[in-house]
Amino acid sequence: MTAILLLQGPHAGESLAGQVARSLGGRVRPTAGGWQLDLAQPPAPETLEALRARHRCDLNLLPPHFDPAAVRLVVSDMDSTFIAIECIDEIADFAGLKPQVAAITAAAMRGEIDFETSLKRRVSLLAGLPVTVLEQVYRERLRLSPGAEALVAGLHERDIAFALVSGGFTFFTERLRRRLGLDFTLANELEIEDGHLTGRVLGDIVGAAAKAAFLDRLCERLQIHPAQTIAIGDGANDLELLRRAGLAVAYHAKPALQTAADVVLDHSDLEAVLALLAP
Repeated sequence: MTAILLLQGPHAGESLAGQVARSLGGRVRPTAGGWQLDLAQPPAPETLEALRARHRCDLNLLPPHFDPAAVRLVVSDMDSTFIAIECIDEIADFAGLKPQVAAITAAAMRGEIDFETSLKRRVSLLAGLPVTVLEQVYRERLRLSPGAEALVAGLHERDIAFALVSGGFTFFTERLRRRLGLDFTLANELEIEDGHLTGRVLGDIVGAAAKAAFLDRLCERLQIHPAQTIAIGDGANDLELLRRAGLAVAYHAKPALQTAADVVLDHSDLEAVLALLAP
C-alpha cells in the first residue's frame, strides 16, 4: 500500500517538494495548500523529524486507517486554535489580572492542572467585571486564526459539517456561529447578575470529557461513525477529543498533544486541514 505524505507550510514550494520526494524515493504532485508525496513505504519517524527541522515545514503521514473521502464532520477547539487568543486571559486584562490568569491557563493547557479546577479558579477572579467587557474583547481583541474562515468555507463546499467546542464561553462561540455559519457549538456559560460577572459558571463545565462526548453526540445526530471525523486542538484539554476522532490534528499545539496526534501543523494555517480531505 502506498504511503501518503503531505508537505505543507510557507516554505513548501515545488523545489522543496521535489527535493524531499527524491530523498524518500517517492513521487510528488500538488494538492490543496501543499504537496502530496506518494511513497512505497513510510519513512522512519526520526527521518521525518529531521526533515521537518531542516526545512521548517509540516510533513505528515496520513494514517492507513483514515479515509479522507468518508469525512463528514470536523470539530475544532476555539481558544488558541480557531481563534488566535485565549478569551479568558483577555477578559482578565480588564481587571488587571491577565498575568495571573494566563499563568493558570498555560498550566492547564500543558496538563499540569486539571481543566475544571483551573477554569473555576480563573473565572472566580473575574467576579465583579461588567458584562460589557465581553463585548470589548470580542470586538477589539478576538481575531480568527489564519485560515479559519477558509477552512469553514471549504468544508461547507464539501458538505462537511463544522463544530466549535470550547472550554471558553458561549458569549464568543455564539457570535462566531452566527458570523461564520458554523453548524454546531458548545461552550461554558458565564453567570451574570445585574450586568456583572459573578465569578461562576452555569451548569456543568465543558472540559476534556465533555468535548469528547460532544463529538459522540454529533456523530449520533449526523448518523456517522467517529472514524468519519477530524478533531483539531492545541492543549491537554483537547486530548480526549482527538482520541475519539478518526484523525487527530495538533495545531500549533503543546508537546503533550503533538505526541498523541496523527497530524502536527506547526507552520501551516488552518486551511491546511483541507488538504487532509479527498479532492
